[in-house]
Amino acid sequence: MTHAPLIGRTRARGVETLSLDAVDTRNALSAALVRELADALTDSAKDTDVRAVLLTHTGGTFCAGADLRDPPPLSASLERGDPHLPDAFVALLRQIVELPKPVLARVTGHVRAGGLGLLAACDITAASTPSTFAFTEVRIGVAPAVISLPLLPRTDPRALTRYYLTGERFDAPEAARIGLLTATGDDIDAVLAPVLDGLRRSAPQGLAETKRLLTARVLETFDRDAADLTALSARLFTSAPAREGMTAFLERRDPAWVL
Repeated sequence: MTHAPLIGRTRARGVETLSLDAVDTRNALSAALVRELADALTDSAKDTDVRAVLLTHTGGTFCAGADLRDPPPLSASLERGDPHLPDAFVALLRQIVELPKPVLARVTGHVRAGGLGLLAACDITAASTPSTFAFTEVRIGVAPAVISLPLLPRTDPRALTRYYLTGERFDAPEAARIGLLTATGDDIDAVLAPVLDGLRRSAPQGLAETKRLLTARVLETFDRDAADLTALSARLFTSAPAREGMTAFLERRDPAWVL
């Protein structure tokens, strides 16, 4: 049975737009969506006509985080008892960071949990003023483990402490203040227009080597911490508290620990 694509693709003047298009699940990170996005990024990296990649979405949510009904596989971590195999989502985050072309995010809606990892992996991020953000992992009994790989090197640590621990929602201006966003505004396309113009005027070699300089410290974090954070994620997602948290989320009730 053939399924509709979960990633839309369009191109204009060297900018490849990849759109998360799983509106029914609020663009949650399912195994299929992660796989299709990785394939699309691979194609964009190989295509010499692509100067930059713009990651956006359909519907009112950029990404709701992990699809709790169909999460990306942990690359046999659990089946083989080897927690040091990188999972599919970690591989996707690293692919965005390592892509030899700038990757931009265009957000006009809500971003939760793993979706914030996607934003942090991108080089330039912009969101419309009404957009909202939240690290909701603690509320289902897990931790923002693997998304910390791009987030910790790029985002204000005191702000992350608050939002990681509380799961509070925060707005686009706050996301820009703490370094999660590059820019925000009411007209997101007007905000991005000069950025895209600048990229189109830049030489591919210059962009690739400059990006390599800018991402070196982020990739050091991946090299140092990816295995441990993957193991932590696997352990937490298979724990009893996480099962209660995810069940409560799917049943739209408070988990047992709420006071």
